[in-house]
Order: sequence, then structure tokens, then C-alpha cells
Amino acid sequence: MKHKAFNKPLVSICIPTYQGERYLAEAIASALAQTYPAIEIVVSDDTSTDGTLQLVEQYQQQTAIPITIHHHTPKGIGANWNNCIQKAKGIYIKFLFQDDVLLPTCIEEMVNLLEKDKAIGLVASKRTFMIADNHHSPELAQWIKTYGNLQAHLKLPLVNGVRYLTKRLFSSPLFLQSPLNKIGEPPVTLFKKELVYKIGFFREDLMQILDYEFYYRVLKKYKIAIIEEPLVKFRLHPNQATNKNKGKEQSDYNLYDKIIYKEYFWLLNNKKRVELFKRYNKAWNLLFRVKRKLQKLLWNN
Repeated sequence: MKHKAFNKPLVSICIPTYQGERYLAEAIASALAQTYPAIEIVVSDDTSTDGTLQLVEQYQQQTAIPITIHHHTPKGIGANWNNCIQKAKGIYIKFLFQDDVLLPTCIEEMVNLLEKDKAIGLVASKRTFMIADNHHSPELAQWIKTYGNLQAHLKLPLVNGVRYLTKRLFSSPLFLQSPLNKIGEPPVTLFKKELVYKIGFFREDLMQILDYEFYYRVLKKYKIAIIEEPLVKFRLHPNQATNKNKGKEQSDYNLYDKIIYKEYFWLLNNKKRVELFKRYNKAWNLLFRVKRKLQKLLWNN
């Protein structure tokens, strides 16, 4: 839908929350400060017991911008993200996590780019980092060095301040090299709501790789644009969801290669196809085991 007052596509700023009181005010303030006027704020809360909901209710009283609160039964972060999307009324979905900040022109620049080029399925931007005082460490410094610029190793051409990813990425030797996430966290992205009805919602069975598994599905059908300018501030602190889920990440990565084999096999380069085929094709594995048994029999005789 278009915003009646501004005659522009409505953007739903989706904020999934849980115990977000500490940083949420800064996040909401950054949403309200956007230069793009046609917005609503959609909060999906996983039964917070701190002051999260009271804080959101205060902002509801202070602004004419629609802010809605939706109570959600916790079923994992992906379920909360998806609930935000389902409750959104906008044409566009713009995620904003409870501890992050949007720069004022973020939505305006992203919407303008998507409106100009219909072949783009998702637009993202670079991000800068806000580091909590108690979170500085050599390990974090190394993490920022490795993951600060997610597209650096791809050496994509810069065209009018934008770099473009296409499905040719799947056949590149760099595709399955770290960092596996070539786009960024959901708060750096914007896409049309109708996209999820074409490629599916975020997978709720995944904890750590659900964002870039989603991006891969986008990339099969559309271009992804990366605005070179940082338009989001991503906060790094000990209590963020990424750190809390680190103990559960191994199960995700055990599934990762299987997902690639099942969904992207014919887009990969020959070397990777052969490797995954030998690992996951049941007929090949059976033949290999029979061959090994025959070799042992012959050797023993």
C-alpha cells in the first residue's frame, strides 16, 4: 500500500524484541528520524519481562507515526522475524534490531534504489560498529577485521556507489569461503514484502545461518545490491542474540553443506559439485562402500 499523506510506498520498520529495554529507545529514535516519511513501526515481542513494552508504549504516545505491538510466543529468532513480516502492512520490509541504529537517510536511499531497478530483489548497505565498553577484546578486533567488510574479498565493481551480487556468485570459488554471509545482518537490508511469498520466509529451524540462507534464495532469482555507504550502525555487545546462540551454531553448520547440495547444486562450480555429490548422493555412497568391501576381500585372499 502507499501512504495516503505522502503518496509513497509504505515501509514497515520491523523490530523483533526480547528484553530490549537497554538499547531500544535509541533504535526507535533512529527509525522516527528517517528522512523517508512513509513508515510504520511493527514490534513483535517474545514475552519480554523488562521495560521493553512500556518503552514502546511511551513512543506510541509521542508520535503520529503508527507503532503497533504484537505479542509473540517464543519459538526462536526466525519465528519472531517472520511474525514481524506477517504483521507488516507496508510494501517494503526494513528490519531494525532492538540494539541497532539506522542512519537518517537509510530507508530513503534503499527505497530509491529498489524503485529504480526492478531486477533487484534485496538491497543492503555497509555498516559501522558500536562496541559496548565492556566488550573490547583482541578476539573482537579480529572478528571486525574478518567480518567488517563482507564483500571485500569478492572485488565487485563499484557502480554509482553500489555493488551488485548475482547468481554467478554460486559458481565462484569464493562462494563457500569465509565469510559465508556476503550481505550482512538483517538490519542492513530492505526488500519487498511480496518477496517472502515468492521465495519463502526465514527458516525457523536455523539459529545462526538463517539470514544468509534467505539471501541465497533471493540470489537465485534476483540481483542483490550493496550500497557502499554505511547506513546502519550495528551494535556489538555480550548479550546480543549472535553471542547467545553460539553454543547452538554447530547444528546449523552441520546442515549448511546439505542445504547447498540440495538447493544450489547446479549453480555451483564443477569441483564443488563433485565434492558434494560424493558426500551426499546415496547411490554413490553405497557404491563406494561396496567397492571398499570388495577391495578388503580381495586383499585378504
